[in-house]
Amino acid sequence: MILKNYSNVQTNCFFFFLSLTMSISLYSQKIETIPLWESEIPYAISNSNYTELPTYEGDLLVRISKVSIPTLTVFTPKKSTANGTAVVIYPGGGYQHLAMHKEGTKVGAWLSSLGITAFVLKYRLPSDAIMTQKTIGPLQDAQEAMRYIRRHAADYKLDVNKIGVLGFSAGGHLAATLSTHYKDRVYESDNTSAKPDFSILIYPVISMKNELTHNGSRVHLLGENPSEENILYYSNELQVDDNTPPTFLVHATNDKSVPVENSVHYYLALKKHKIDTEMHLFEKGGHGFGLSKDDIHLHWKDNCENWLKAHDLIP
Repeated sequence: MILKNYSNVQTNCFFFFLSLTMSISLYSQKIETIPLWESEIPYAISNSNYTELPTYEGDLLVRISKVSIPTLTVFTPKKSTANGTAVVIYPGGGYQHLAMHKEGTKVGAWLSSLGITAFVLKYRLPSDAIMTQKTIGPLQDAQEAMRYIRRHAADYKLDVNKIGVLGFSAGGHLAATLSTHYKDRVYESDNTSAKPDFSILIYPVISMKNELTHNGSRVHLLGENPSEENILYYSNELQVDDNTPPTFLVHATNDKSVPVENSVHYYLALKKHKIDTEMHLFEKGGHGFGLSKDDIHLHWKDNCENWLKAHDLIP
């Protein structure tokens, strides 16, 4: 999918974010929130009536909807544990909201404890009110996040060949979309690679096909009556090739929101192309379990840590 034009429209709040850099201490780690785009947001429509809607529990941001200003929240590990690996985290929420704590900051703190520099991406949610081509808005943010991190790898002391993605649910769809569409020209950019070196997909939406998809994610991303071209383009099990990154998959068999077949089909596509892949399917767990420790199926992070070690991404 090649785009032929580029918008110079800037959102009113963007320059406010350029001056807003927040650095706080939490979990004994440095945390910093920065604007994703260092210049104008591509294909943006200025709309002063469209404002982000955060939900807090006390001082804790747990979810946000109507995202129009994408940011990166950076979890920098202690110098004594930092290993040069980085992961961009995509919270889920059906492309309607972002589960910023359960599938974002909580995960960033965990990865940082492993010596990984974690970046939680607050990505734009598809909306005709703030973007001229809503289906590519999240992918633009996902590509730019990878490029931003690679451009600034020296600042964070990162290995440019050890930058991966981790996505939950619809965030897993975005991570898989980036993993299969990293070369697609969805905005004008420099030549910095947007390809993840590995991907971790937790109960991901993979397909937009009727028999597999999570309908809410499909409607919010593609609309009520998507074209066959868009359905195929965003069905990532159909987009795997020999260069797709190594992948770690987790899903619960009794997931009633996103059928487990999403992960199964992606796994089989990766296997067909001889891509290194590991999949963990649990009998129970439902959907949206995140990092919870309430049951044995939720110990997936131990499996993930072992996989990261096996791929020399953590010591």
